[in-house]
Amino acid sequence: MLNYEKIKNDFPLLSKQINDKKIIYFDSSCMSLKPRQVIEAMNEYYFEFPACAGRSSHRLGELVTKKIKGARQAVARFINADEQEIVFTRNTTEGINLLANSLDLRNGDLVLTTDKEHNSNLIPWQVLIKKKGIRHEIVKSNDDSVFNFEKYKELVRGVKLVSMVHTSNLDGATIPAKEIIKIAHENGALVFLDAAQSAPHKKIDVRDLDVDFMAFSGHKMLGPTGTGVFYGKYNLLEKLEPFMVGGDTVEYSTYTDHKMLQSPEKFEAGLQDYAGIIGLGEAIKYLEAIGFDNIREQELKLNRYITEEISKFPKIKIIGPSDSALRSGIISFYIDGTDMHQTTLILDEMSNVMIRSGQHCVHSWFNDRKIKNSARVSLYFYNTMDEAKIFIETFNKIIKIL
Repeated sequence: MLNYEKIKNDFPLLSKQINDKKIIYFDSSCMSLKPRQVIEAMNEYYFEFPACAGRSSHRLGELVTKKIKGARQAVARFINADEQEIVFTRNTTEGINLLANSLDLRNGDLVLTTDKEHNSNLIPWQVLIKKKGIRHEIVKSNDDSVFNFEKYKELVRGVKLVSMVHTSNLDGATIPAKEIIKIAHENGALVFLDAAQSAPHKKIDVRDLDVDFMAFSGHKMLGPTGTGVFYGKYNLLEKLEPFMVGGDTVEYSTYTDHKMLQSPEKFEAGLQDYAGIIGLGEAIKYLEAIGFDNIREQELKLNRYITEEISKFPKIKIIGPSDSALRSGIISFYIDGTDMHQTTLILDEMSNVMIRSGQHCVHSWFNDRKIKNSARVSLYFYNTMDEAKIFIETFNKIIKIL
C-alpha cells in the first residue's frame, strides 16, 4: 500500500499551488517528477565532494569514484546485469546512436523496427540508409494496435538487428519482448530494446529476456535530466567500436598509437555528469522501495477510471488497445479534425492539470494515419484518484465549451 502523505512530502512540486489550486502533473511519460532524495544526493556532490571520479587520488576524488561505482552497481542490480555491462549516457537517444554508430552494420544489412518507434529509434537507421546503404523494414501493428507477431515472424528472416520500443510512449502498449527476442536469435539477429518507457514502470530482467542491448533514460524514472543507461552483453560490448573517444576511454596513448580501455569505460568519453549519475542511483533505490507491483496497481486503477469516463464521449478516439490494462499508465486520445493543443492549454488554465499534446516524437505514426495530434495523459505512482476526478470534471467542462 502506497503512503501518499509520505510521497507528497518526498516530491516538492506536489506541495506547491498555483492560484490556490494544487498542481496535477499527468506528464510523467515526458518527464517524471524528482523526489527530494535524488535532489539532495546531487546537492551533496556539489557541496561535499565536487571532484573528478577515476582521475584524482585525493580523498574527494576517491569518494566520488566510490559513489559512481555504487550507482553503477545499483543500475546493474536494477536490471540484473553485470557492472561491466552498464554504460552511462545522457539519455536513451545517445544509447541508440551509440549502437547505430558502433555496431558493424554494412551495405545491405537489415534493421527491423515497429511502426510505433520514437524518432530516436527511427532517424539513426534512416541516416545509416543514406550513409552505409543498410535496409530498414517495419512491423506494422494489428488493427487493434497490438504487436503483429505473425508479420514479425515473416520479416525477421535475414535481419541483422531487431530494434524495437519495449513500451510505446504513444499508447502505453508493450510488445512481447521475450518471444520476439527468442525468435530473433533463432534467426541469427541481435536485439535492442528501447526501454525508456518501460524501465520506470515494470521490472526488467535482461538475463531472463536474453536481450543483447537496451537503453533507458534517467529523467523518466525519477532521475536527473541528462542521464541514461546503455546496456549490452559484455562479449558484445567488447566487439563494438566506440564512436566517441578521448579522455577516460584509453589505457595509454603515444603520438602515433593508443590502447582502448575495456567496457564500459571505453564508451564513456570525457568528464561525466557525476552529480547526475549519483542522482540516478538514488532514483533507482527510491523506485525499488516503492515496488513495481504498487506502481502497476496504481497506474491501472487510474487508467481504468479515466478510460471509462472519456469513452463516454462518442467523438473521442483512444490510441492503442481498447483494454486499459494493456496501456499501463498512458491514455492518448484525439478528436478527428481537432487540434488537441487547445484542450491541454485550457486544462492547465482552469485546473492546473498538466498533460501533453502533440505527436510525442512519433511523427511517423501520426503522419502515416493523417492524424494531427493527440492529448496524452501519462500517470505514475504519485498520482491519485482525486486528481483523476479533477481531470475528468475539468475535461467535461471543456468538451461543453468546445
